[in-house]
Amino acid sequence: MPTQLEQFEALHGLSFFKMNGSGNDFILVDNRAARLPVEIMPLLAKGACARGRSVGADGLIILEPSDRVDPALGRVDFKWHFFNADGSSAEMCGNGGRCAARFAFDQGLAGKKMVFDTLAGPIRAWVEGAVVRLEMVPPRGAYRGLCLEALGGRVTLHGVNTGVPHAVVPVEDLSAAPVRELGRALRFHQHFQPAGTNVNFIAVHEGELYVRTYERGVEDETLACGTGAVASALVAGSQGWLKPPVSVRVSSGETLKVHFSADDSGFHEVLLEGAASYVYQGVLHREAFSWLAY
Repeated sequence: MPTQLEQFEALHGLSFFKMNGSGNDFILVDNRAARLPVEIMPLLAKGACARGRSVGADGLIILEPSDRVDPALGRVDFKWHFFNADGSSAEMCGNGGRCAARFAFDQGLAGKKMVFDTLAGPIRAWVEGAVVRLEMVPPRGAYRGLCLEALGGRVTLHGVNTGVPHAVVPVEDLSAAPVRELGRALRFHQHFQPAGTNVNFIAVHEGELYVRTYERGVEDETLACGTGAVASALVAGSQGWLKPPVSVRVSSGETLKVHFSADDSGFHEVLLEGAASYVYQGVLHREAFSWLAY
């Protein structure tokens, strides 16, 4: 087992790209050369994603080639390792998935139409310039009208797993919603243990859905959350508040589109559409991680 110092040295000189998906920012690494062993990937995420000390990001995405053939979708172009900013792995990330798809196309890992493997299952994506349409994994575990005690009161929420678990809380005034306080209380609520849940606060205004999200793993409100936008849109659709495609306005001010169909058996053909943009390219220095030894 390499020492922490040896792990820092292994990360020195690593090339990366910084990308943004509607306000969610990510560090992306092309690992085709297999320079990064899996065991030090959480360290890379925890060190590089730390804002104020290193690059800063909501998550880390590492892409590797794949030779798998999926029985339903055919050849898998690549697989990803996705880590939250705290170093924990996550099954799926919608905004990160769109960034990964554009990055994979630009780096020659895949064509404009692609399939890639995640812990939540294989994902299809279509790249058109800076806009990416991502097919989400089939939603599961939907619930409505769940009442829980939190912060001394009762909260009614709905929810669905869109690759990762999401709770959705309708509010009258989204700007005044206690996203950090109540979001954290619900994220760690006993009802959702041991995995916890992401928490979205939503309001409908003039035919659009407005969403603010407390993200598990980031442990704070983020400017956008793709799987949260999808979960919120599905809840709004199931409640009859909006019809697809649903325009979702996230905290960054950008708009995502969620396409889906629904029947008595559930939701089908769920797609997340939005822009994925580059911020910069860089090379990591060993001192980007040395603070972890303090």
